[in-house]
Amino acid sequence: MSQRKKEGVREAILAAAFRLFSAQSYIETSIPAIAREAGISTANVYVYFASKLDILYTLYEPWLNERLEKLDRSLKRVASPEARLERLLVALWRDLPHETNGFAKNIMQALSTTGGGDAYSPHLRELFQSRVAKWIESCLSVSAAESDVIAGVVLMAFDGFAMNVHLDHGMACDAKTARLFSRLLAGARTEA
Repeated sequence: MSQRKKEGVREAILAAAFRLFSAQSYIETSIPAIAREAGISTANVYVYFASKLDILYTLYEPWLNERLEKLDRSLKRVASPEARLERLLVALWRDLPHETNGFAKNIMQALSTTGGGDAYSPHLRELFQSRVAKWIESCLSVSAAESDVIAGVVLMAFDGFAMNVHLDHGMACDAKTARLFSRLLAGARTEA
C-alpha cells in the first residue's frame, strides 16, 4: 500500500531545507538534517522527493523566477540601453549572488557534486539563459544567437560570483566592474 502524501509534510520539508540551505549551504545539508528540522523521519523525505537535488530544484525555481521578474521590472524602468546593460550586470554579478545569504551558490554546489545517476535537468539554466539573452539583445546591437552566446558567458561569471560570495578573499563584483564590462560589451572605449 503506497503512503499517502500530505501537503503539510511536503511544505515542512521544503521550509526546513530552505532554512538549512540558506544557513549552511547545499553541501553542508544532509537529508537526515532536513528530516530532523522538519520533524519527520529520513525515510519520509524520500516519499516526497527523490533526492536532495530534487528538493533544491523545487525551492530554487520559484526563488529564481521571483528575482528574475523583479529584475525585469527594474530593467524596464531604465531607458538607456547602456545603463540597462550595466544594471543587468550589477544585478546578476553583485546583487543576486548575495540574496538570501548567498542562496544562489547552492545550485552550483549541487551541480558540481551531481553524479551520473542523479536526475539533472538543464531546465533552470535554459530558462535563466533565455531571459538574460533577451535582455542583452535589447541592450546591444547583436543577433539573437549572439546574445545567447553572451548570456552564456555572463552566466558563467554569475556562477563564479555566486560561488565566491562567502569566501573572505573571493572576487566580489562591484558597480565599477559591471560598468567596465557593460562598456566592453557595448564596444565603447573605457577610461584608463
